[in-house]
Amino acid sequence: MEELVIRDAEVVDGSGGPSFRADVVVDGGRIVSIVQEAAAAGCQRPEARRELDAEGLVLAPGFIDMHAHSDLALLRDPDHSAKAAQGVTLEVIGQDGLSYAPVDDRTLAEVRRAITGWNGSGDDIDFDWRTVGEYLDRLDRGIAVNAAYLIPQGTVRALAVGWEDREATPDELDRMRQLVAQGLEQGAVGLSSGLTYTPGMYAKDGELTELCRVVASYGGYYCPHHRSYGAGALQAYEEMVALTREAGCALHLAHATMNFGVNEGRAPELLSLLDKALAEGADISLDTYPYTPGCTTLVAMLPSWASEGGPEAILARLSDDDTAERIRHHMEVIGADGCHGVPIEWDTIEISGVSDPALGDFVGRTIRQSAHARGEAPWVTARGLLLQDRLGSTILQHVGHEENVRTIMRHRVHTGGSDGILQGTKPHPRAYGTFPHYLGHYVRELGVLSLEECVAHLTSRPAARLRLPDRGLVREGYRADLVLFDAATVAAGSTFEEPRKLPTGIPYVLVDGRFVIEDGRRTDVLAGRAVRRTTR
Repeated sequence: MEELVIRDAEVVDGSGGPSFRADVVVDGGRIVSIVQEAAAAGCQRPEARRELDAEGLVLAPGFIDMHAHSDLALLRDPDHSAKAAQGVTLEVIGQDGLSYAPVDDRTLAEVRRAITGWNGSGDDIDFDWRTVGEYLDRLDRGIAVNAAYLIPQGTVRALAVGWEDREATPDELDRMRQLVAQGLEQGAVGLSSGLTYTPGMYAKDGELTELCRVVASYGGYYCPHHRSYGAGALQAYEEMVALTREAGCALHLAHATMNFGVNEGRAPELLSLLDKALAEGADISLDTYPYTPGCTTLVAMLPSWASEGGPEAILARLSDDDTAERIRHHMEVIGADGCHGVPIEWDTIEISGVSDPALGDFVGRTIRQSAHARGEAPWVTARGLLLQDRLGSTILQHVGHEENVRTIMRHRVHTGGSDGILQGTKPHPRAYGTFPHYLGHYVRELGVLSLEECVAHLTSRPAARLRLPDRGLVREGYRADLVLFDAATVAAGSTFEEPRKLPTGIPYVLVDGRFVIEDGRRTDVLAGRAVRRTTR
């Protein structure tokens, strides 16, 4: 007898088609049968060792977070309710060009320093891996939800070239190609970049194109955080489209927003650009989070020249008064490339987390508010915080536009990604709320998407981008990565005031046929594993 029958569920199967009522039988981590309207037709109903009454609940494929920053959280926090409680059953990590494999000892130490604000220092982690394959093996020991990995181009560049602003030599480019190929052979699904972060930003288009050719040869995809989301946003999107088309590589645009005042109301221009490329045969998808503010680190706002050489070089420049004044001028007057070419507005920069608990008074306040309380100029406050927290501060950047958010999420190649940074006292609520916020706010309350459309955006579309043949749909033979939710009550609990509050209306989540959320509570099941690229 099979393990589980989910009885009388309203199945929204991820295809975008209409829902249907069915009994769904799960065994051995797979969906083994789907019996539609068995009770109404008087048919013999399937039986199993356990029966779950799903009357009043929607059964859907587990949600796929196409842009996650859980690289260390998956290892540090076995509970990981931040994602499991949302119905997420697969996260794509290794984002924005910086993560922890492939590395050597030197590069690992540098990367840990550089992205402390994203993932913490890692002092509580045993970094017993160096290659992509070894990192995936570490995930295979058991994690809360599944994870796929993108090779981080910035880390690859740090390993092969260093943190300097210069072109790679032919030998260095060959080594980067080899590192990308090795990572793909070991199971990575593609390549990410952070082209406003050092050292990835120092790569010219030709270098990126050569790496994308390698990615294309393995059937992977390129996921860039591109060179501007502000003053040069449309040109930056166009650059990525052209680059990947030249390389013959699939493109997935990370957190595809149109932010800052210069881009208000300009989402249709982005979508027109993408539609033209799609009509010409380009393979493009994108992800967004359903909120207006962004989230990153305070140090990311600096101009790229100030970040050359890595964290210690940045701190040295900030400590020098003349150099610090040049940095201020670029940020406040010219518009630093770290702030996407737009002069920084300190009243939009809210500190969401600090590495040093002694600096906790900054959290929840904008830089301008803290500066006013201290009786000093905003740059003086920001510079002091960067130095005291040794670049470990995270921020919310309130620069988005609701009209753009809604317009982009309607697009036919859109998928969901939280871009969830889990660090900090007051992280962005998207880390805990992205997927129920889509379902509760944008589907039920606003009607921006139908329920069936939205589920497809969060399940089958990302599974197709990842080339997963047995995930993303409620189908016989598919993996039993499933979520059951109440469409009438599902909602994000997290807010900007209480960002770690868990969602409501999601009582059951299964990974590999095992309950990780049961009766609304996290179980002790660690059914997640690394999801590797398997076909060339």
